[in-house]
Amino acid sequence: MDLSKAAITPCPTNAFVYNSTLCACNPGLFLATDGCKSLTAGGGGGGEWKTSSGVDEQPTFLSTVLPLESIRRLTRSQEALLGATSVALIVWLAFCFSVRFGRLGDGETFWFRIRWWISRLDVNFYTRHWLEDNKVVVKRKTELGGTFSVASWILFAGLFSALLYQIIAKRTFEVHKVRPTNAPDLLQFDNDMEFNITTVSSMTCSHLRSLKKIVTTSPGSIYYKVSLLTLYSNYTCYNTSRGPAVSIKCNRCQISREDLYISWQFVDLPKSPASAVGFQFNLTARDHIDDTHVSYVSGTLAPGSYRDGELETLRGPDMNLLKINLFPTKFNYKHRLKLIQPLLHDYLPGSSFSDIGRLQASLQNSRDGLLNITLLVRYLSDYIVEVDKELTFGIVSFLAEVGGLSVSSLAVFLYLLSQCEARFKNLRFEDTTMRHIRRHKRAQRHWDKVRKYVNYTWGQSSINIKSRSKSSQIIRGSRSLHKMNQASRILYLQNVSGMPSEKQANNIKIESKREA
Repeated sequence: MDLSKAAITPCPTNAFVYNSTLCACNPGLFLATDGCKSLTAGGGGGGEWKTSSGVDEQPTFLSTVLPLESIRRLTRSQEALLGATSVALIVWLAFCFSVRFGRLGDGETFWFRIRWWISRLDVNFYTRHWLEDNKVVVKRKTELGGTFSVASWILFAGLFSALLYQIIAKRTFEVHKVRPTNAPDLLQFDNDMEFNITTVSSMTCSHLRSLKKIVTTSPGSIYYKVSLLTLYSNYTCYNTSRGPAVSIKCNRCQISREDLYISWQFVDLPKSPASAVGFQFNLTARDHIDDTHVSYVSGTLAPGSYRDGELETLRGPDMNLLKINLFPTKFNYKHRLKLIQPLLHDYLPGSSFSDIGRLQASLQNSRDGLLNITLLVRYLSDYIVEVDKELTFGIVSFLAEVGGLSVSSLAVFLYLLSQCEARFKNLRFEDTTMRHIRRHKRAQRHWDKVRKYVNYTWGQSSINIKSRSKSSQIIRGSRSLHKMNQASRILYLQNVSGMPSEKQANNIKIESKREA
């Protein structure tokens, strides 16, 4: 770490003095522009890794028409939809139960109108009501039937929405198949790969050494070989705010079937020791022709998390080993796209210090002035993973699910309806009372129209409209209406044609006798 002299500038917080004049951060911390920071500070992220197979979900017809992401945020699970359905169902049944306490009256009350319209909603059970003495089935709409009909609709709507949520959220699933490979199969994997390893520290690329060779297998094997790294890939080093980043790129890689080792090291520079607190990695692979799909794995490696959890600083001759596995994967549902999936299989930390005293002694010892890093790349080419997608619901299964939900919704409330009408006799023919009130009100309204017509045509003397007729008067009036109309027509014709009545004719005869 390149730190200021302690005699001129005091050491920052969480730092200590070594060699009497230099400062170094405590174990697990590195020097940033604003002081000593930990591995997870400064936007470095924590220990969470991110992995992608390289194939994302493609937009479907439903995703372009419906706001599926908004639906997913509002309804996190099927339990939320079923809970909302239960609440709506309870509210509706409680409302219908409370309305029953309202009086029907003469058909003009507010409660009668509500209860009448509830009975009109009986469209599911109007032929399933109580029958006595094997009577012919007739359509009868009752208040209880309307209540249970709407309740069955609410239940079906809730179950149907839960089914749609399940189809949207889990409409397809991936099927992974593993099969042995042949040599020609591996030649078809033409990928561009890139390994980015950032050593989180206060070092720079000037500390880097020995990044030139690649080793095939371990010494003693018949396949052991040491080659120049430039024959297989390009490598660069660039400085970042969190330390030097080594990038190894390979275009149209033909990866060896044997294990590959790539090593480099960082060494001490004057007033800048070689040390680190961890690594950040980003391993990517993409098809050379279709570069829109990228498989990758990225994350952060802290040495303390692989031991006892303490904060540690890496420094010393022991090697830091990063094991990388490569899996050949074929996506059959993506026009047989072939990608190599990189995975960081394991990390073995090297020499490290968690105690300030031991770290201080190491910084003052030139024999510990290096940091060794090795990548072990293992191509698991014995098998190929083939990925297919299958639909959770087809058109036949969807129709079967919808039919089952509708039948279940009707069956539940049909059973409740039959039980209620069997146990409570006043519920069997509750439609008769409301129909009688409606017929009486309709007859009263029609009779009022007739009386107004007679009053308008022949005057108030023809019929008394001051008092309202009762139900019995309505019946008598309707029977004598024809005779009244005949008498009224005779009087009207006599007045119009000047025809004298019987009394007028007698008066004329008496006057004629007197004149004689």
